[in-house]
Amino acid sequence: MSRTNKLVQSPPYPVEQAIRQLGENLRAARIRRNMRIADAAERIGTGPRAVMDAERGKASTGIVVYAALLWLYDQLDQLEEVGNPSKDKDGLSLEAATGRQRARKDQGIDSDF
Repeated sequence: MSRTNKLVQSPPYPVEQAIRQLGENLRAARIRRNMRIADAAERIGTGPRAVMDAERGKASTGIVVYAALLWLYDQLDQLEEVGNPSKDKDGLSLEAATGRQRARKDQGIDSDF
């Protein structure tokens, strides 16, 4: 029985486009540094196929490959800002409106001592 990850097979269009753009950006960074795919792969400790897949924006490529390439091109600090909770406008508005600190089910107080 084969399990397929539907998200990897057919990600939402905006997700697919963002990953594709990231791949193009990584390719441009590698070329600007006059680096071959094999050189980049060796320096991050993977094979050329992983670098090629990342540069094509292949959805199944592991995030560690993307992060390692960003590190190699001295751009890892940009990844640190992705998903930054202090820049989550919708989340901050919802948090302020509800006053919640954590997202978990309220279980009440257990009086069984």
